[in-house]
Amino acid sequence: MASPPEPPLKNDGSRYTQLDLVRAVDDRTRHAIMQQGMAPAFTDLVGWEFAGINTPRIADLLRIRKFAKGFYEGPPRVPPEDGPQPFVHGYNIDVVQDGIDRPHRVKPSEEAPRRFGFYRVHKVVPGARDSVYPNALLLDYGLGRNGIGVTRFLRDYMVQVYPDDPDLMLGRAYVALLGLRIHGGFFVLRRKNSHSFKGS
Repeated sequence: MASPPEPPLKNDGSRYTQLDLVRAVDDRTRHAIMQQGMAPAFTDLVGWEFAGINTPRIADLLRIRKFAKGFYEGPPRVPPEDGPQPFVHGYNIDVVQDGIDRPHRVKPSEEAPRRFGFYRVHKVVPGARDSVYPNALLLDYGLGRNGIGVTRFLRDYMVQVYPDDPDLMLGRAYVALLGLRIHGGFFVLRRKNSHSFKGS
């Protein structure tokens, strides 16, 4: 039986933080961490929102450097048989773009965040078209009932960086277009707050 991979550590032996994974490593290292990571348990996601940071610097120009993601259990947004099971759901929230060193402040307010960009969350299906990281969860926006906008073409992979730390996640986004999968960059999530959203 193969031994589990060594946890990713900095040169001084300490663990990476969210900002380390954004600033201090390159995409080759992020890819290696994605390959080593584990699929988060649904129970560690549901009922929580996470502060997210996109790693590509162009995200600053696009005003999408900071964002938030949430996870919940609720009624299917498309028929369950249209995708893998079991599953939970997720969404995105707009965040004030005021620098990655400052706390995330969701828009329009913490009391009434605007939830959009819904997706279904399930384990990667071996051999499927979207199976780049078989050890990850897949966030499939195509099963999120997002209308005709570009959001429905997004496919995100997400892993838990450290087996004993369910608060830190690393993800990689792809765009599903004409049968292709175009790399859209990495992102890093850190647990932010609980919520009571059940879907709409």
